[in-house]
Amino acid sequence: MSYVQGFVLAVPAANKEAYRKMAASHTPLFKEFGASRVVHAWGDDVPEGKVTDFNGAVQAKPEETVVISWHEYPSHEAAQQAYGRMMTDPRMKALMATARPFDGARVIYGGFAPVVDEGAATRMSYIDSALVPVETDKKDAYVEMAARMATLFREHGATRVMDAWGVDVPEGKLTDCRRAVKATPGETIVYSWIEWPSKAARDEGWRKIMADTRMGGDMPFDGKRMIIGGFAPLLDA
Repeated sequence: MSYVQGFVLAVPAANKEAYRKMAASHTPLFKEFGASRVVHAWGDDVPEGKVTDFNGAVQAKPEETVVISWHEYPSHEAAQQAYGRMMTDPRMKALMATARPFDGARVIYGGFAPVVDEGAATRMSYIDSALVPVETDKKDAYVEMAARMATLFREHGATRVMDAWGVDVPEGKLTDCRRAVKATPGETIVYSWIEWPSKAARDEGWRKIMADTRMGGDMPFDGKRMIIGGFAPLLDA
């Protein structure tokens, strides 16, 4: 089974190009170590929420933009092996020693196992992403709902839909995935994204989805604490 390492961070808008260059310099090593895909995407439509949102998740300042990133691996074991190589490779140590164009103390991240992965991982021009707190004992209900929704998204223009179940979501000192969605002890974090061929296709797809009579039904999670946003890719390797 494949495995996803997901990240959310806050980057000063003035540092956008510096961040892109940093991501580009790190990506060849991640690929060499075993990652099958590396994506970085810049916040474009990141709404403010009443209870939770992406900006609050990473304590973003007014001058900062939320960035999402994920690394895909063939398996959990491949991701663990890659991490071990990173920690000992002198090239990675040299890159990590350079100044970062963001505050690493506020990054949130975790490891996730896909439960729904529909469509092809092709080049995309827009991404919808979400973090969702799901009661652990409602996993089957969530997977059923996510699979049904993936069909709708694909019918209405999405090229790929991913929902991945949290399996290694560490606690952070300042921020973490669980705090981001105010998760309770009985909940698991889901990292989800939808890939679109363009922002226009995304907007039109959502318009059709909201009008689709198959949309609706009970959600096996608290939608008020789900955080969502739209992102434009900076790098897709």
